[in-house]
Parts: sequence; C-alpha cells; structure tokens
Amino acid sequence: MYLQKINLKNKYALVTGAGKGLGRACALAMAEAGATIIGLSRTQSDLDKLERDIKKIKGKIVKIQCDVMNYEDLKNKLEKIKIIDILVNNAGTNIPETFVNIKQSSMNYLVDLNLKAAFNVAQLVVKKMLKNKKRPASIINMSSQLGHVGCEGRNVYNMTKFGIEGLTKGMGVELAKNNIRVNTVAPTFVATPMVKKFFKNKKFKKSALDRIPIGKLATESDVATTVCFLASSASSMITGTSILIDGGWTAQ
Repeated sequence: MYLQKINLKNKYALVTGAGKGLGRACALAMAEAGATIIGLSRTQSDLDKLERDIKKIKGKIVKIQCDVMNYEDLKNKLEKIKIIDILVNNAGTNIPETFVNIKQSSMNYLVDLNLKAAFNVAQLVVKKMLKNKKRPASIINMSSQLGHVGCEGRNVYNMTKFGIEGLTKGMGVELAKNNIRVNTVAPTFVATPMVKKFFKNKKFKKSALDRIPIGKLATESDVATTVCFLASSASSMITGTSILIDGGWTAQ
C-alpha cells in the first residue's frame, strides 16, 4: 500500500485561537480526521459554538478559555492536560500600518502575540510532549506568505512571521531526535473575517489579488487540510520547513 491516509484517531490536538477563522477551521478538520480537540480561545462563546459544531460530526473537544499572552494562566491551564500529540500554534493577528506610522503599541502587541506567545505555547507544549516520548508528535506553527516575502504596510507582521519561520527551523532540527516534527503552513490571504475587513480597501484588495497567479483567495479548508496532513503520519519525513499555500505569490 503506497497511499497513506490522513488519520488522527487517538490523537490529542491543541489549537490556539480555536474560536475563529483558521483556528476554528483547523479544529473542525482535525476533529473530522478523528482527533480529540483541545480548543483554546479567549472567548467562551466562540468555544461553545465550536463545541456544538464538533459534536455535530461526532467529535470530541476539551475547551480552554485563556489568553495566550497571559503566561501564568496559560501555563496553569496546560498543566492540567495530560497528553498533547499535535499543536496548531495559530493565535495571532495583524495591524496594517505604513512603516513610518507604526505605533509602539501596535509593534509591541504584534510581537507579544504573534511571536512571544507562540514561542511560549510551543515551549510549554514541547515539555509535555517530551514526557510522552513514545508518542510521535507534530507542531504546526501558523505562518504566512509574509514570512517569506515582504509587503508594504505589513512590516511588523513580516517581522513576526519571519521570526516564526526561523523558530520553526531551529525547533525542527533540535527536536527531530525526540520524534517531534515542527513545520509551518504559510497561506496567502484567506477568506476569513479578518481578511474581509482588510479587503474593504478596494485598492489593497486589487493589489493583493493581482499578486496571486491562481487569481483567488485561499479557503479555510485549503489551510486546514494541509494542517491535517502535517499533523498526520502521512508527513512523517517532513520537518523544519514550510508549506506555502499561496497560489504562486512567492514564486514570482
């Protein structure tokens, strides 16, 4: 048999930022593939809605209401989880500003959320994974095409996502001996509520779409399916790298 199927049965998958957008899509997709979801979000109502939708597909979920930027609360709540086989390190955001107009508050917030909190989540989870050495593990850090190329008005976001790519390579090399694989997915603009808000600027929308040779936005399903592949044993030889879901943006 040559075709390996995506099967996440008996796996426990932590998804940060699970209440909305890509995090929610990844949680639902991995639940469809058989994983028990550990959904982490700041907003309880979003977690409750995710729980209802996962139960509709006969899936299982453990809900954790937590802000990933609150390190002590994050640490305390993750300590109560016994097993994590998969981490989708997804929580993050963007605040578009031209370089000379970037506010200190914007820069600090994006670095704290997109980079420092992602590092903290990964470190806490890896410590738990190392206690369960017999269970192969996979970490998927949510990156972006802007972790590979620059874009005007997205300088701090560029900085944080390039940082995530560097962190992923370092982790991938160091943790390989422990049977922990670490990769990123790097989407182009995805049809999420956050992107729809940015695309209210018609000039920016046209500029973005013109740079995607395939001529369309990625879907949440495009990203979630790739995450499931990286989470599964079907990708057992892939670590320390990035899968670009960008419709050709970075090939130009």
